[in-house]
Amino acid sequence: MEGRRIRRQSRTRAQTLLPLRSTRLSNTLSCWYCDLKMTCLNKPLYHFGQKHARFLKVWFTVGTGFSLSMLLGVTMVLIWQAVTTSWLTRESNKLTHLFDSLLFGVNPWAMRFKMSLADLGYMVGATIISVTVHEFGHASAAASEGIELEYIAIFLAILFPGALVAFNYELLHSKPRSTALRIYCAGIWHNAVCCAMCGLALLLLPLLLSPLFIHADGPMVVDVSASSPLSGYLSPGDNIVSLEGVKMFSAVDWMEMASSLEKRSLASSEFEVLKGYPVVNKSYCAPNVLVQNSERLFSVSNHSACPDEHVAFVSTPCFDLRSHSAGTGYCLGSTDAVSLKSCGSLGMSETTCVCSENEMCLSPVQEPGVVWAEITYRSPRNHQCNSSTSDGSDSRENCHKSFLYVGDAFSMTRSLKLTSYQPRFTFPFATYLPDMFENILVWTFKVSLALALLNSLPVYCLDGESILEVSSLYVTVFSPRKRRLFLQVSLFGGSVLACLVFLRTLLIQL
Repeated sequence: MEGRRIRRQSRTRAQTLLPLRSTRLSNTLSCWYCDLKMTCLNKPLYHFGQKHARFLKVWFTVGTGFSLSMLLGVTMVLIWQAVTTSWLTRESNKLTHLFDSLLFGVNPWAMRFKMSLADLGYMVGATIISVTVHEFGHASAAASEGIELEYIAIFLAILFPGALVAFNYELLHSKPRSTALRIYCAGIWHNAVCCAMCGLALLLLPLLLSPLFIHADGPMVVDVSASSPLSGYLSPGDNIVSLEGVKMFSAVDWMEMASSLEKRSLASSEFEVLKGYPVVNKSYCAPNVLVQNSERLFSVSNHSACPDEHVAFVSTPCFDLRSHSAGTGYCLGSTDAVSLKSCGSLGMSETTCVCSENEMCLSPVQEPGVVWAEITYRSPRNHQCNSSTSDGSDSRENCHKSFLYVGDAFSMTRSLKLTSYQPRFTFPFATYLPDMFENILVWTFKVSLALALLNSLPVYCLDGESILEVSSLYVTVFSPRKRRLFLQVSLFGGSVLACLVFLRTLLIQL
């Protein structure tokens, strides 16, 4: 791969429009290609490779076996997709979606949603780390074989960024074939090891951060979108205690519970029926003044209907309803609805109703996809909540606050960013630090895995081309001419299939 890049560089220099050179840095600029070459790391990398040559040869020999297995596996999956996948439809199996997800580093279905500026920063940082690890593998493998580097370059070809290490191509060809394989496979091997290290670090992160952070004691709010319906209640640093009475220990618990609520909201058979409307199996106390000023519920094609920014309720038989009859429908403003206090489950006896004489017991009408969720939280900004009572008990339970969320589960989860860590002490960036570490590790894992898979593909201009070329030399049953034909057919077919996978992933999003 590097050899081809060197030959490509020599052709590019003849087309250079504005060459800029210095002792340690040089630039090449053209209408379609530009790069930044550096030589300051040549000697340190060569000394490192020579000093640890014996260990590195063993290390990269193991990497060669791994990379060849990966090349074979990815090629088989690519061929399998070409045979079984419906390219222009969304209908495909889970393995197809998994392969697309791994190949491009992110879930392709997530491409429909806008990437935040923070996620873009994490992706750029993870790309720099992954590319550095990849090229360091090539450089250290070459140095351990006694091949000096010519330069390290960062380039931009049209709109595609990349990096490369250049060394003496003729000297490499004078070495045994196993030497070339170790060098070409080193980048894939290092990316795979990087993925393993990121995965291990994610597993050990609670232990590594335990001196400064508490893990799985309730998810903490990192950020709330300004357009979120939760922005008026939750702020960064707040701890979510429970959702619908279920204790929350981590951000994963929050996502799973929200998903469960969404499924329940779509299953109308689970709800009671009052006056022909499906209602949530819970009720809330509403002041009579608020009810009297509300608008009446009306029906459209047997469905409840209220003006915009209003929520539909049906009165339930609780306490003395006086002039109000059970089953009457009302439309309350959404801001008033979320401030109502709970008065228990639907169908309770009058003696257990907690509503006062000046209040009515109302049950919300269940609309498809709308969840009614009671969220309990505590705020660390209240210093009384962070102390203990005189009898030694924890006073945090007395500082819990609750509110009612009315809306779709998707907005509730996507507009709220949570972390499973709580800081033990107050210090700068305490709220964001665990989330930053976690995101860096996750994005580095994804990008490094995508880079390893891409370079394992039998396509032009990537490591797979060079690995396949050297590997074909071991097939002695073919003549040199047939071997070259096999190589070109394999690379052309692999490139076409890889392009089809990429185009399919883009087209199904449209």
